[in-house]
Amino acid sequence: MAACPLYWHLMIDSNRYPRLSRIESPTQLREFPESELVAIADELRAYLIESVASSGGHFGAGLGVVELTVALHYLFDTPNDRLVWDVGHQCYPHKILTGRRDRITTVKQKDGLAPFPRRDESAYDTFGVGHSSTSISAALGMAIAAQRKGDTRKIVAVIGDGAMTAGMAFEALNHGGDVKPDMLVILNDNQMSISENVGALTQMLARLMASRTLNRMRESGKKMMKREGILWRFAKRWEEHAKGMFMPSTLFEELGFHYTGPIDGHDIPQLVQALTTLKELKGPQFLHVITTKGKGYAPAERAQIDYHAVGPFDPDKGLVRKTSSKPTYTEIFCDWLCDQAASDPRLFAITPAMREGSGLVRFSKEYPDRYFDVGIAEQHAVTLGAGMACEGAKPVVAIYSTFLQRAYDQLIHDVALQNLDVLFAIDRGGLVGPDGATHSGSFDLSYLRCIPNMVVMAPADERECRQMLSTGFAYPGPAAVRYPRGNGSGVAIDQDLATLPIGKAELRRNGQHIALLAFGALVAPAARVAETIGASLVNMRFVKPLDAAMILELARSHEALVTLEDNAIAGGAGSGVAELLAAHGISMPILHLGLADSYLEHASREELLTESGLDAAGIEAAIRNRFASLIPVTPMRSTG
Repeated sequence: MAACPLYWHLMIDSNRYPRLSRIESPTQLREFPESELVAIADELRAYLIESVASSGGHFGAGLGVVELTVALHYLFDTPNDRLVWDVGHQCYPHKILTGRRDRITTVKQKDGLAPFPRRDESAYDTFGVGHSSTSISAALGMAIAAQRKGDTRKIVAVIGDGAMTAGMAFEALNHGGDVKPDMLVILNDNQMSISENVGALTQMLARLMASRTLNRMRESGKKMMKREGILWRFAKRWEEHAKGMFMPSTLFEELGFHYTGPIDGHDIPQLVQALTTLKELKGPQFLHVITTKGKGYAPAERAQIDYHAVGPFDPDKGLVRKTSSKPTYTEIFCDWLCDQAASDPRLFAITPAMREGSGLVRFSKEYPDRYFDVGIAEQHAVTLGAGMACEGAKPVVAIYSTFLQRAYDQLIHDVALQNLDVLFAIDRGGLVGPDGATHSGSFDLSYLRCIPNMVVMAPADERECRQMLSTGFAYPGPAAVRYPRGNGSGVAIDQDLATLPIGKAELRRNGQHIALLAFGALVAPAARVAETIGASLVNMRFVKPLDAAMILELARSHEALVTLEDNAIAGGAGSGVAELLAAHGISMPILHLGLADSYLEHASREELLTESGLDAAGIEAAIRNRFASLIPVTPMRSTG
């Protein structure tokens, strides 16, 4: 990664942080006596509050794992011992302790620190974790590979912030309990993802928290007896019966993991004692720690959802809610969903743990019986919708573009193959920005348009977004509306539930020589360019089906075509246009503008559009470079 400008660094005040200022890496942390760890954790929490308040970033989850982070780096020989964080937004304290303390204020900014663990950023980041529920699988793979080499390094997975609600975590536990490697799984149980955790597993863990007395009796009894003889075997059998009656921890032990806990994840002496014991034990171990998201900053403890991720704020005042006269696309979806639900009782809404991010808060309150948060379980969310559609319901799956990738098999086999009536409201399509490559919706047009039976739409503005949602809902089959993050351009929104004709584009400007075929968010900058160079402009609206008649007419009446999309060029909407022309035997110059065959790093959406050449200036430069001879010196006025 490029070096950060020095003015981005938050130079630590050694007077306020006398211990933390001396810790450049875990090696320095381990030089302190254990008695200093509580004070170090206090300094780390205060520094985290100060730094995130100045720059913004993920907040609540990091505050909740301060003590755990200190204890882990103190007791384990990182980076030789492997530490895998999951979900990755818990890792800010980890980054501060592992050589990135003075750059933590650059997080999410262009050329700054990544908001998640990244292998190419630090040797301490052993596995890239931008989404959720991958840590146990990754750690298991590391443990197996290490043991096959005769390597005795320790492998630790920290899974939390709702990540245990995903099936992949249990697939890994199931396998780990079978092959029985030496590894430790730590469940950071804070009862939250972004929203409150949901599901039977959450209820089970809550019952476990109420069973601490029985746990203490069990552990004390173990220490009193030798691990041999009739008494030990009797005690083990009693323990299994007791846990079966009183404690849901049986689940983890039946999967082959030795369960310890629950313990207080903010009690450093207790953490140190437990981890010291567990790091020496053989086989798969499971430690259950209870933490509070937002710990140590009262506003974040009271409003854990609001403080999950924040922009810059004054720590003394807390968050100040910003307002805009232009609604976000997420808010447009929210309003449409509630309006459509009022007119059609068949509408059900499904989200994989993204109630706030996908705009379902209002719907969840107004229509609780038709709202389904399935946890971090994207595959289940899609097939749940398919099952509902089988019985005549009209499910709407609200999901981020990057998270829908996780349910691609279900999208094809369970929905599209059976031509079931499911609408996908795909938020964060295209370049997302500060969260980086893991959250970018760069591929959805490519992976959606190749699926038979799908209708795929990309709105140019707020009004079209609402119209397309109505169109997809009315369509008797699988449909997707893909819209970007952030505010619209200020176009007035009709409050009715009007639909658009399927597969019909909109000619916005009738020019000459060159025709710009723009999809979704790139219609706005393309319009400015078309006016400047005298080109025709079409708002394509539909990625699938394409408006074949419009494209063929433009090919006959123009000398060159330009396709524009906020998506990977490879296999994207522009590829669909080229395939259509080839199928009709038409050969003509085409320029495809979109995202290159590479991953874009974290920066603002505007910075990434400029970097990709997809702002108005970049679009015009690319067209002039390719088709200079077709651009008149004085552009023609629009004739349509």
